[in-house]
Amino acid sequence: MAQRQDSDTESRRILERVARETDPAATSLAARTAKAVRDHVAAADADRSDPIEVWGTRIGRIIGLLLALGLMVWLVLFLARGS
Repeated sequence: MAQRQDSDTESRRILERVARETDPAATSLAARTAKAVRDHVAAADADRSDPIEVWGTRIGRIIGLLLALGLMVWLVLFLARGS
């Protein structure tokens, strides 16, 4: 019986999330994406009781973002040079 209640709860949570994301009166896709990126880089999902984990996650994600941007710039410059 507990399995069914867990399944029902999970199903309702998923349906509510889909309804929020597809609601035309809700925030735009760009605003939701910007918020998701901001929360990801700010380590909103990290355990707040452990400051080392929070700051380590933030630093790691910022370094990864800078590395990805640097690689994209390098690729554009490499392709623009023609070789």
